[in-house]
Amino acid sequence: MVFLVILILSFASGYFLPWWIVALISFLTTLVIGRTAKGSFWSGFAAVLIVWIVLALFKSVPNEHIMATKIAHLFMLPAWGYILAITGIIGGIVGGMSALSGLWLRQAIQKQ
Repeated sequence: MVFLVILILSFASGYFLPWWIVALISFLTTLVIGRTAKGSFWSGFAAVLIVWIVLALFKSVPNEHIMATKIAHLFMLPAWGYILAITGIIGGIVGGMSALSGLWLRQAIQKQ
């Protein structure tokens, strides 16, 4: 459930809002409906990873990966796919850590 909510909201807002909105979406989702720390982190991580890779592909495929290839060469990587993977992992870490933070905040509030 957490995974789907983060995935849908992040994808819907990916075109119109800044990149950091995925952190806010992950945080607020697990603040409201998160259950466990492990589930919250991996739900946020996987959902944002998928969203960022799909959005990056939507922008990269129409121009035949020219920009991604140039950035890959700038970082001395052999192909544009590595940049895509790194982008997804960075987004996943942002989503996972913010989802975990939202759950921990709710747990801290409930203890008091």
